[in-house]
Amino acid sequence: MRLLIAALTGALFGAGLLVSGMTQPARVIGFLDVTRAWDPSLAFVMAGAILVNALAFWSIARRRTAPWFDGSFHLPTRQDVDRRLVAGAAFFGIGWGLVGYCPGPALVTAAAGSASGAIFVAAMLAGMLLQHRLRAAGVRETGSPGAGVHGLH
Repeated sequence: MRLLIAALTGALFGAGLLVSGMTQPARVIGFLDVTRAWDPSLAFVMAGAILVNALAFWSIARRRTAPWFDGSFHLPTRQDVDRRLVAGAAFFGIGWGLVGYCPGPALVTAAAGSASGAIFVAAMLAGMLLQHRLRAAGVRETGSPGAGVHGLH
Protein backbone atom coordinates (compact mmCIF):
# COMPACT_ATOMS: atom_id res chain seq x y z
CA MET A 1 0.00 0.00 0.00
CA ARG A 2 2.80 2.41 0.90
CA LEU A 3 4.54 1.73 -2.40
CA LEU A 4 1.35 2.44 -4.33
CA ILE A 5 0.79 5.72 -2.48
CA ALA A 6 4.44 6.69 -3.00
CA ALA A 7 4.14 5.96 -6.72
CA LEU A 8 0.91 7.92 -7.05
CA THR A 9 2.31 10.84 -5.09
CA GLY A 10 5.47 10.86 -7.20
CA ALA A 11 3.44 10.74 -10.40
CA LEU A 12 1.26 13.62 -9.21
CA PHE A 13 4.36 15.64 -8.29
CA GLY A 14 5.96 14.93 -11.67
CA ALA A 15 2.77 15.86 -13.52
CA GLY A 16 2.60 19.12 -11.58
CA LEU A 17 6.20 19.90 -12.54
CA LEU A 18 5.46 19.20 -16.20
CA VAL A 19 2.23 21.20 -16.29
CA SER A 20 3.82 24.19 -14.53
CA GLY A 21 6.87 24.17 -16.79
CA MET A 22 9.27 23.73 -13.89
CA THR A 23 11.09 20.94 -15.73
CA GLN A 24 12.52 23.63 -18.04
CA PRO A 25 15.81 24.89 -16.58
CA ALA A 26 15.34 28.21 -18.39
CA ARG A 27 12.29 28.90 -16.18
CA VAL A 28 14.26 28.38 -12.98
CA ILE A 29 17.24 30.38 -14.22
CA GLY A 30 14.83 33.09 -15.43
CA PHE A 31 13.46 33.32 -11.90
CA LEU A 32 16.92 33.57 -10.35
CA ASP A 33 18.24 36.12 -12.87
CA VAL A 34 16.53 39.33 -11.79
CA THR A 35 18.84 41.50 -13.94
CA ARG A 36 17.27 40.41 -17.25
CA ALA A 37 13.78 39.28 -18.21
CA TRP A 38 12.70 38.03 -14.77
CA ASP A 39 10.27 35.10 -14.83
CA PRO A 40 8.10 34.97 -11.67
CA SER A 41 6.40 31.66 -12.56
CA LEU A 42 8.51 29.68 -10.05
CA ALA A 43 7.27 31.96 -7.27
CA PHE A 44 3.66 31.24 -8.24
CA VAL A 45 4.28 27.48 -8.35
CA MET A 46 5.97 27.59 -4.94
CA ALA A 47 3.21 29.77 -3.46
CA GLY A 48 0.59 27.35 -4.79
CA ALA A 49 2.44 24.38 -3.29
CA ILE A 50 2.80 26.13 0.06
CA LEU A 51 -0.90 27.00 0.06
CA VAL A 52 -1.99 23.43 -0.72
CA ASN A 53 0.39 22.04 1.91
CA ALA A 54 -0.72 24.56 4.54
CA LEU A 55 -4.38 23.79 3.92
CA ALA A 56 -3.76 20.04 4.08
CA PHE A 57 -1.73 20.40 7.24
CA TRP A 58 -4.30 22.67 8.86
CA SER A 59 -7.27 20.47 7.98
CA ILE A 60 -5.75 16.99 8.35
CA ALA A 61 -2.29 16.63 9.83
CA ARG A 62 -2.54 18.90 12.86
CA ARG A 63 -5.46 16.85 14.18
CA ARG A 64 -3.52 13.59 14.05
CA THR A 65 -1.20 12.25 16.73
CA ALA A 66 0.86 10.37 14.10
CA PRO A 67 1.15 10.38 10.31
CA TRP A 68 -0.64 7.70 8.31
CA PHE A 69 2.50 5.74 7.47
CA ASP A 70 4.80 6.26 10.46
CA GLY A 71 4.64 5.95 14.22
CA SER A 72 5.20 9.65 14.92
CA PHE A 73 5.79 13.01 13.30
CA HIS A 74 9.44 13.97 12.83
CA LEU A 75 9.52 17.74 13.18
CA PRO A 76 12.84 19.57 13.11
CA THR A 77 14.19 21.38 16.14
CA ARG A 78 16.78 24.13 16.47
CA GLN A 79 19.34 21.44 17.28
CA ASP A 80 18.84 20.00 13.79
CA VAL A 81 20.13 23.21 12.18
CA ASP A 82 23.90 22.98 12.22
CA ARG A 83 26.82 23.92 9.95
CA ARG A 84 26.49 20.73 7.93
CA LEU A 85 22.83 21.42 7.17
CA VAL A 86 23.49 25.05 6.23
CA ALA A 87 26.50 24.11 4.07
CA GLY A 88 24.55 21.31 2.38
CA ALA A 89 21.63 23.65 1.69
CA ALA A 90 24.04 26.19 0.19
CA PHE A 91 25.64 23.58 -2.09
CA PHE A 92 22.20 22.32 -3.08
CA GLY A 93 20.99 25.84 -3.89
CA ILE A 94 24.10 26.77 -5.82
CA GLY A 95 23.97 23.52 -7.78
CA TRP A 96 20.39 23.80 -8.89
CA GLY A 97 20.68 27.53 -9.41
CA LEU A 98 23.59 27.12 -11.82
CA VAL A 99 21.85 24.58 -14.04
CA GLY A 100 18.18 25.21 -13.34
CA TYR A 101 17.42 21.74 -12.00
CA CYS A 102 16.54 20.55 -8.56
CA PRO A 103 16.11 16.81 -7.91
CA GLY A 104 12.39 16.50 -8.69
CA PRO A 105 12.41 18.21 -12.08
CA ALA A 106 15.73 16.55 -12.97
CA LEU A 107 14.23 13.10 -12.36
CA VAL A 108 11.18 13.96 -14.44
CA THR A 109 13.23 15.29 -17.35
CA ALA A 110 15.72 12.39 -17.16
CA ALA A 111 12.82 9.94 -17.28
CA ALA A 112 11.49 11.81 -20.30
CA GLY A 113 14.81 11.31 -22.10
CA SER A 114 16.60 14.61 -21.48
CA ALA A 115 20.39 14.24 -21.62
CA SER A 116 20.96 17.26 -19.36
CA GLY A 117 18.47 15.87 -16.84
CA ALA A 118 20.20 12.49 -16.91
CA ILE A 119 23.62 14.09 -16.41
CA PHE A 120 22.31 16.10 -13.47
CA VAL A 121 20.74 13.00 -11.90
CA ALA A 122 23.97 11.03 -12.38
CA ALA A 123 26.01 13.81 -10.74
CA MET A 124 23.46 14.08 -7.93
CA LEU A 125 23.61 10.33 -7.30
CA ALA A 126 27.43 10.45 -7.33
CA GLY A 127 27.33 13.19 -4.70
CA MET A 128 24.90 11.18 -2.58
CA LEU A 129 27.12 8.10 -2.85
CA LEU A 130 30.19 10.14 -1.89
CA GLN A 131 28.38 11.56 1.15
CA HIS A 132 27.22 8.08 2.16
CA ARG A 133 30.73 6.65 1.87
CA LEU A 134 32.27 9.54 3.82
CA ARG A 135 29.67 9.11 6.53
CA ALA A 136 30.25 5.35 6.68
CA ALA A 137 34.01 5.94 6.88
CA GLY A 138 33.47 8.25 9.85
CA VAL A 139 34.77 11.41 8.23
CA ARG A 140 33.93 14.29 10.52
CA GLU A 141 32.76 17.77 9.64
CA THR A 142 36.36 19.00 9.45
CA GLY A 143 37.19 16.37 6.84
CA SER A 144 39.42 14.26 9.06
CA PRO A 145 38.70 10.63 9.94
CA GLY A 146 37.25 10.33 13.39
CA ALA A 147 34.61 8.94 15.63
CA GLY A 148 31.58 9.45 13.45
CA VAL A 149 29.82 12.28 11.74
CA HIS A 150 28.93 15.36 13.73
CA GLY A 151 25.33 16.46 13.44
CA LEU A 152 23.91 13.41 11.68
CA HIS A 153 21.50 11.00 13.31
